[in-house]
Amino acid sequence: MNTIFAGTIKTNKMDLSNFDNYFAQFGDLVIAYGGTVLLAIVFLVVGMWAIKRIVKVVGKTMVKRDVDESLRPFLKSLIGSLLKVMLIISAVSMLGIEMTSFVAVIGAAGLAVGLALQGSLANFAGGVLILLLKPFKVGDFIDTGSHSGTVREIQIFYTYITTPTNQEIIVPNGDLSNNAVK
Repeated sequence: MNTIFAGTIKTNKMDLSNFDNYFAQFGDLVIAYGGTVLLAIVFLVVGMWAIKRIVKVVGKTMVKRDVDESLRPFLKSLIGSLLKVMLIISAVSMLGIEMTSFVAVIGAAGLAVGLALQGSLANFAGGVLILLLKPFKVGDFIDTGSHSGTVREIQIFYTYITTPTNQEIIVPNGDLSNNAVK
């Protein structure tokens, strides 16, 4: 394709000498950093496999130790998530990336998400309080003032209540932890 500019003809051709230069630089980069990148990938794969095994063992241990049934899924997902974050941070640091800026970005993102999800975080905190302090448990009949029924399930954000008329009510845990419950 030819381009006419200010009376001259300019031909667009690919300069192969630069291509050889780029290819040589790419080869040097692969030689210099290829082993480190491969080691980080192997570390991630083995780490993910180990985390799955650890979470399974923790789940079986919680069953053997008779940990509250409503607390088990929450603890398993919390442990798995924390271990995965630590694994990813370790793999990234193996690649030589500065962790201080990475942690600062994670902190800023956490603050923004926290502000955006204030109501959900109140329900999360209420769920943690209910699961740890156990003011009521699955099978108890409770009265929240506006709703009453038998607790069918306690999850991390909501509690499921079945009324005497066999209706299911989903109550946010933030309301249950901040208000009176009979």
